[in-house]
Amino acid sequence: MAEGEDNMAAWLIGVKNLQIQPYKLPPLGPHDVKIQIKAVGICGSDVHHFKTMRCANFIVKKPMVIGHECAGVIAEVGSEVKSLMVGDRVAVEGGIGCLRCNLCKEGRYNLCPDMKFFGSPPNNGCLANQVVHPASLCYKLPENISLEEGAMCEPLSVGVHACRRANITPETNALIMGAGPIGLVTMLAAHAFGAPKVVIVDVDEQRLSIAKDLGANQTILVSTNAEDIDEEVEEIQTAMGAWIDVSFDCVGINKTMSTALKATRPGGKVCLIGLACSEMTIPLTPAAAREVDIIGIFRYRNTWPLCIDLLKTGKINVKPLITHRFGFSQNEIEDAFETSAGGGNAIKVMFNL
Repeated sequence: MAEGEDNMAAWLIGVKNLQIQPYKLPPLGPHDVKIQIKAVGICGSDVHHFKTMRCANFIVKKPMVIGHECAGVIAEVGSEVKSLMVGDRVAVEGGIGCLRCNLCKEGRYNLCPDMKFFGSPPNNGCLANQVVHPASLCYKLPENISLEEGAMCEPLSVGVHACRRANITPETNALIMGAGPIGLVTMLAAHAFGAPKVVIVDVDEQRLSIAKDLGANQTILVSTNAEDIDEEVEEIQTAMGAWIDVSFDCVGINKTMSTALKATRPGGKVCLIGLACSEMTIPLTPAAAREVDIIGIFRYRNTWPLCIDLLKTGKINVKPLITHRFGFSQNEIEDAFETSAGGGNAIKVMFNL
C-alpha cells in the first residue's frame, strides 16, 4: 500500500450489503505488527453474517469489517517485537484472548469469555489492505507454503483441534457428517493423525465426489429425511466394515447428530463441530447407555505450528479445497460472497489482495 493511501476494508453494513470503505487502524503497540493482507478465505460464519447479520448468538449491531481466515506480509513491527521482521510472510491466528482469566491461564484460550476474534461482532476482521495484530499470533511461513495455504491454516485448525480432542490415532476409524469445507479439512486432519479409515456422509453428490478425490475411503449419499436414519446408520456401518470409534458432526442439526450418536460404537466418541442449531432433539439416553462421549469443539487453540508443519511436509494438501478466487474490488467482494453462499461446487472462496 502506497504511503498516504487510505487503508480500505470490506465493511458489512447490513443484510447482503458489503462496502469497501476506509478503515482506520489502531496505533501499533510495542508487541504488535502491521500486516499487509494478501489472502483471505470466506468461512461459513462469514456467509451467515453476510446473509442474516448474525451467526448463532453473535449478532452484528454496527458496521463491521468481515473476515478471519488470512495471511499476509509484515509491513511494520512494534518496538519490542523480536520474532518477526518486515517482509516476513505470516499466517495469522485471529483470536486474541485476555490472557488473564483462568481459561487463558490453563491454555484453553479459545474459551476466553473476553476473546476478541477477527470478524466476530463487535470486533473488526481482516478483509482489508492492512491490519494490526499481536506478533505472538502471527506465524512465519516456510518458503514452500503459499499465502493462500497460510490463510487455510485457520479452517484446518478446526479439524486439527477436533482430532486432538477426539484423540485420533492409527487405531481410530472415523465417520464425518458433512462434506463442506470443515468436514473436508477434518477428514484431511484425521488421515494425517493416522486414522486408517474415514467415511464421509453428505446430501450432495458433488461434495462427496470432492471428498473421494481428497482421500475419503468411502462416501455415502444420505437424505434430509429423519425417518431414514436407521437405514442410513446400517449403510454407514457396513461401509466402514469395522467399529466407528469417533464421529465428527460438521453440520450440527438433529439428523446429523442423531446419526452420529447411533452409528458410533459403544464407548466411542462424537465430536460436535458444526453449530447450525442452538438446540437439538437427539437420542441422548440410548447413547449414554452405550457410554458414547460427546465432545464439544469451539474453534481451536495452539494449532498453527502443527498446521504449518503438516502443510510443509506434505502430510496435508489444502490446495484442492480452494475452488474460486477473487480480487479486492466492490464488484468482486459481492460476487465472492454470493458464490460462497450459493454452495454447489464452491468449497473455499479466496480473495487475493
